[in-house]
Amino acid sequence: MPRRSEWPESLTPAAVQILLALADEDRHGLGIVEEVAQRTRGEVRMGPGTLYGTIKRLREAGFIVEPRSSPNPPDDDPRRRYYAITPAGRRALVREARRMEWLVRTARAKAILRSTEAE
Repeated sequence: MPRRSEWPESLTPAAVQILLALADEDRHGLGIVEEVAQRTRGEVRMGPGTLYGTIKRLREAGFIVEPRSSPNPPDDDPRRRYYAITPAGRRALVREARRMEWLVRTARAKAILRSTEAE
């Protein structure tokens, strides 16, 4: 088992999905929801309570911020709030991905999952 310093606290599934959505571009709330739904082929749906509650906690943790300007000013709606991942948020996402990767390797080593197993 990894040493404690290599075993970070887990992010919630919603936090992981939001950080993944922001990993390649700044997005507003509906843009995050749409990207998550598209990427997961509709398997993950985020309601407003989960979305905005998680956004609030990610902001408090310093993992996301509201950028000063819109990523696409000509299409901007002044009512939209955009969010961007911070370096700390990217590090937390990398740690979580590594933790998940370790879990999958362990599951394969214990024959719980197979490398070619179809879902």
